[in-house]
Amino acid sequence: MSMKAPRGTADVLPEDAAKWQFVENTIKDICRRYHFNEIRTPLFEHTEVFQRGVGDATDIVQKEMYTFEDRGGRSLTLRPEGTAPVVRSYVEHKMHGNASQPVKLYYFAEMFRYERPQKGRMRQLNQFGVEAMGSADPAIDAEVIDLAMSVYRELGLTSLKLVINSLGDQESRENHRQALVDHFTPHKDELCSDCRTRLTQNPLRILDCKKDNDHPAMKTAPSVLGYLNEASTLYFEKVKNYLTLMGIDYEVDPNLVRGLDYYNHTAFEIMSEAEGFGAITTLAGGGRYNGLAEELGGPATPGIGFGMGLERLLMALDAEHIDIPADKDLDCFLVTVGDEAEKVSVQLAHELRNSGIQVDRDYQGRKTKAQFKAADRYQAKYVLVLGESEIEQQIINVKEMKTGTQEEIPLVKLVDYLQGKLSGGNVNE
Repeated sequence: MSMKAPRGTADVLPEDAAKWQFVENTIKDICRRYHFNEIRTPLFEHTEVFQRGVGDATDIVQKEMYTFEDRGGRSLTLRPEGTAPVVRSYVEHKMHGNASQPVKLYYFAEMFRYERPQKGRMRQLNQFGVEAMGSADPAIDAEVIDLAMSVYRELGLTSLKLVINSLGDQESRENHRQALVDHFTPHKDELCSDCRTRLTQNPLRILDCKKDNDHPAMKTAPSVLGYLNEASTLYFEKVKNYLTLMGIDYEVDPNLVRGLDYYNHTAFEIMSEAEGFGAITTLAGGGRYNGLAEELGGPATPGIGFGMGLERLLMALDAEHIDIPADKDLDCFLVTVGDEAEKVSVQLAHELRNSGIQVDRDYQGRKTKAQFKAADRYQAKYVLVLGESEIEQQIINVKEMKTGTQEEIPLVKLVDYLQGKLSGGNVNE
C-alpha cells in the first residue's frame, strides 16, 4: 500500500497556500471590476455532459476522463474541464431568461484528466475560468481576452504572447472541414492512428497533432482564414480592432484550433515566453462556443470563455522571478508564566481573535525562553507577556519585536491598543 499522493497530484503545503490565496484574491478582484460573478458547479457530472459538450472525438473524452458508474448504474465523470458544466448549469437554471444579459460568470475549480504527468501537466489540476453567455457582440470576445491578460499583467508577468485565430461560423467551418478532408486523404496512411480517426471525425484536430507536426502535408494544409465567409471575416476584424484599441498586442496563427469541438469564431491562447519556463508554454486558452447551449438542451445562446491553469500561472511567476507578497508575520504571540497566566491566556486569546486580531500561544508547556523563541519562529510582530504580577495589576507587557520597545498596557485597553498599532495608527494611553 502506498502512502504517497497519487501520481499526477500534489499537496499544497501551508508555505505555498499563501501564494495561492494571493493569486486567487487578485483574480477575484479583477473579476469584480469586470462585473463577473462566481459560480460553483459539482465535482462530477453525468458523462453525457462532456460527451455532448466537449465532443466524442476529442482527446479529453476518448482518453483522459475519469468515468465511473454509481450504485444506480449511472455513468458519472469527474470534471475534466469547466465550460460544459457551467453551460449545463446556465441551461438547467434558465439563466437565459435573466433580464441582464450577457450572464458573466467565473469559477475556480479542480479538474481531473488521466494523462502522462509532467512539469505543468497534472492529473488533478486547478483552473480559473470565465464564461460570458448571451451576447454575440465581438466586443465581449475582446473583453474576455482583456480580462485574461489583466490577470497576468497585474501579477507582474511580462514575457507573454497572445495568439488568436478565427474558426469562423458554421458555414465557414464546414467549408474548411471539407478542404482539410480533401487535403489529408491522399496522405491518410502516413498519418498517426489518432489523425486517421480525426480525418473522419474532426479533421480540424489534425492541425493540432504533435506526432504529425513535421509532416509535409501540415505545412501546406488549407488555412481556415481562407474559408471565412464575409460575416466571419467582419467578426474577426472587429475583435482584432477592439484588442488594438485596448493596446493589447497579438499574433494571428491560422493553425490555432484549440482541443475542444465546441469552439467557433474567436479562438485564443496566451503563452509564456519566459526563459526556462518549459516545453509546454500555454498558460490559458479559450474561445467562442455559439452552439454549446443547444447541445446541452438549451436555447440558441452565444458564449465565450477561457480556462487558465493556476499551477502553470505559479510556474510562470517563478520563471520570471516574481515574488508573491504573502504576509507570514503573526500579529501577536502570548507568552505566559505560571498556571494562572496559562488560564487567563486562554480567555485573552479568545477575546483578541474575536476582535479580529491574529494571535497564537504555546501549547507545549515550554519555558519562557522557549516561548520567546517560538514567537521569533512565527515572526510575531508583538509578544504579549503575562505572569502572576501582571494579573494582579490587571496589565500585560507588550513588546514590539521590530523595535524592542516594551509597554505595560491595562488588560481592558489591550484590544484597542493592538488594533491601533496593527492598523498603523497612533495610540494614546
